[in-house]
Amino acid sequence: MRVIGVLKGKGSEVATIGPDQTLLSAAAELGRRRIGALVVTGADGSVVGIISERDIVASIAKGGAASLDRPVSEVMTVDVITCSSNDTMEQLMSAMTDQRIRHLPVVDDGALVGIVSIGDVVKRRVGEIQDEAKALGDYITQGR
Repeated sequence: MRVIGVLKGKGSEVATIGPDQTLLSAAAELGRRRIGALVVTGADGSVVGIISERDIVASIAKGGAASLDRPVSEVMTVDVITCSSNDTMEQLMSAMTDQRIRHLPVVDDGALVGIVSIGDVVKRRVGEIQDEAKALGDYITQGR
């Protein structure tokens, strides 16, 4: 299975935020959407960073509630690890495990086309296992 298959099932909408927005705005958007990360995009729509709920919590732990007035650009991860829609789920699982990340923006030819979370990967893998178990059960039943 490739990333494009996941995006076809879940859609390609990506929650984004600008680098000049505050951490409070980012936290509000994460809460409103019930998600764990926002892709930070520049004026041209390019990926310039990613900010997660962990980043916001770490900033508050270090600087207190006043941190919520800081711009996203001061806290976001700038070396964003991305994938392409042609990558396999195995490649995603490996990247997420090796890099200890839970969200991978999907970028094709420099354009943001989606995002895949660890939840998407697990859901897809569980579905594959269930399909395999059903096929095996059907094979055994028909063999009798």
